[in-house]
Amino acid sequence: MSSDYSARHLSVLEGLEAVRKRPGMYIGSTDSRGLMHCLWEIIDNSVDEALGGYGDQIEIVLHADQSVEVRDHARGIPVDIEPKTGLSGVEVVFTKLHAGGKFGGGSYAASGGLHGVGASVVNALSERLDVEVDRGGKTYAMSFHRGEPGIFADTGEPTPDAPFTPFEKQSELRVIGKTKRGVTGTRIRYWADRQIFTKGAQFQAEELLGRARQTAFLIKGLGIHIRDETVEEPTEAMFRYEGGISEFVDYLAGDTALTDTWRLTGSGTFTETVPVLSPSGTMVATEVEREAEVDIALRWGTGYETVMRSFVNIIATPKGGTHQLGFDQGLLKFLRAQVEQNARRLKVGTDKLEKDDVLAGLTAVLTVRLAEPQFEGQTKEILGTPAVRAIVANVVTKELKERFASTKRDDKAQTALVLEKIVSEMKSRISARTHKETQRRKNALENSSLPAKLVDCRSGNLESSELFIVEGDSALGTAKLARDSSYQALLPIRGKILNVQKASVSDMLSNAECASIIQVIGAGSGRSFDLDAARYGKIILMSDADVDGAHIRTLLLTLFFRYMRPLIEAGRVFAAVPPLHRVIVINPGSKPNETIYTYSEAELHAVLSDLKRTGKKHQEPIQRYKGLGEMDADQLATTTMDRRHRTLRRVRVEDAESAGRIFELLMGNDVAPRKEFIVDSSDRLSRESIDV
Repeated sequence: MSSDYSARHLSVLEGLEAVRKRPGMYIGSTDSRGLMHCLWEIIDNSVDEALGGYGDQIEIVLHADQSVEVRDHARGIPVDIEPKTGLSGVEVVFTKLHAGGKFGGGSYAASGGLHGVGASVVNALSERLDVEVDRGGKTYAMSFHRGEPGIFADTGEPTPDAPFTPFEKQSELRVIGKTKRGVTGTRIRYWADRQIFTKGAQFQAEELLGRARQTAFLIKGLGIHIRDETVEEPTEAMFRYEGGISEFVDYLAGDTALTDTWRLTGSGTFTETVPVLSPSGTMVATEVEREAEVDIALRWGTGYETVMRSFVNIIATPKGGTHQLGFDQGLLKFLRAQVEQNARRLKVGTDKLEKDDVLAGLTAVLTVRLAEPQFEGQTKEILGTPAVRAIVANVVTKELKERFASTKRDDKAQTALVLEKIVSEMKSRISARTHKETQRRKNALENSSLPAKLVDCRSGNLESSELFIVEGDSALGTAKLARDSSYQALLPIRGKILNVQKASVSDMLSNAECASIIQVIGAGSGRSFDLDAARYGKIILMSDADVDGAHIRTLLLTLFFRYMRPLIEAGRVFAAVPPLHRVIVINPGSKPNETIYTYSEAELHAVLSDLKRTGKKHQEPIQRYKGLGEMDADQLATTTMDRRHRTLRRVRVEDAESAGRIFELLMGNDVAPRKEFIVDSSDRLSRESIDV
């Protein structure tokens, strides 16, 4: 604790100093993730107000000076004196751990805040925090320096470097203006303390946008406005949705719908024993009755990926918890019963559904609202309230029973499709386990021998082996001579393979090129893909350096992303980088000429400028490679295949959800969004870069 802290606030700072010494206990880490967690704490306070029906607009500004500001138009933090401490409500919220409207209930029926430490933790970990409150026709203000209240002597724009004077005898909640009658709200701006956070910690704008969009989906009618001033050209985004979690499911789903989006709602009560502070100041174990409200939106699609999002009082629980266990339990139990009732029609025999069969192709958003939920830790990633499990399971069972018993034509058709899909998934799983391959691949890959066109390598060492997928037979001939046969295998493909984003699974498997690729890699496809069974350590896509080559590479990447994604996630898929030009530099006398390969027009111009500057000559015309077949074996080996000289581009998936939407946009069935994207992006492309 620094020496300028006044004695009056030693008791206040005692708790906050513990936060500064062990920040990871409260925010998880001190890198960018912890920095974002602090921002979520402040935003979630405004969101909880909106959840309670107060305020329908939240503004977030990432300032250029690395501060962040959150504004809302809710009730405003209380400004009256809290009798036990003698401090204003504002000071209590920002300096006392386990204090606030959410701790112990009262002001909020359901909220994301539980422990009453969010705002005070952010204050403790901020070099400066300013808060303004509109309430009762006045605007109140207070500032803090690393948790201690006082006044900054600003001479212009507020900055944490301004001289700071702590309050010595009594804190002052300043009145700095007046507001119109009925205008309320809170504005908080803070500068994260660089003594606490690591040097590279930064606010993640994309993560903020994703969280804001998610929150707007979860609270119907709430508008969230974000302005990012940390970039050269400030950007703005606005999110507001009137649909709710049904719209959220439609947004998350990346495959073709098999059913409409179904809404399952209900509630249940439970009792729990909690410690309650008595008037005498002691904690007394008291049995209280709670109500849990459940709201679920879900739909099945034709794909096999599962997209699941769960929330408790608008707070995301990425690691699940009792509510998600209840959802899985209720869904599996009910659908097992339905399959057993229709066993003869579905031809299932005595086989039983498993959870993966039911979840295949499912997109679901699960939300639960209850007072004082039990989370595992301040980061709130797992719900621990035990009684919620049975309540969610009962709601799922009851609502689905009504849906499956409905006599409406659409409901009957869609429930039949769901049963057929999950039974198909079950049969596919059983077939894969029994025959070492899924039923989906059975017809296409019936022959166990490898394709005749595969030029395999001699080495059985997985780590060193490489499979080159080569465009065309002409390139294959050159590549055979250029490769190192001990560890480099070649598989030629004819032109452009099927666009699997548009095609069905059966169409993909009946396509000879797709089936050959799956068979040669040897690890299966879709849900049954086994990364450990892959026959090669690296998969390298080697296509021509022209527009057609880029298209072929895109089609191949679509196949890998959709049916063999673990290969990409493991970093085992690469794109070869063949050169575009060969420049032969003429050396004087008997000195041999020098060969320079360039990989872009800009690099070629740079090389030619450098030769001109140094007075060196080069052979004309400069060779421009249109295809791999134009190179001889030595050139291909040197530039593209020899590990000592080649360049490879590793294909990565930073955000699978975002990547899925891009693949659907660029390669899917819906033409209108793709046309709009091409038109909007056309100004970014120079005509010279188009190979025509």
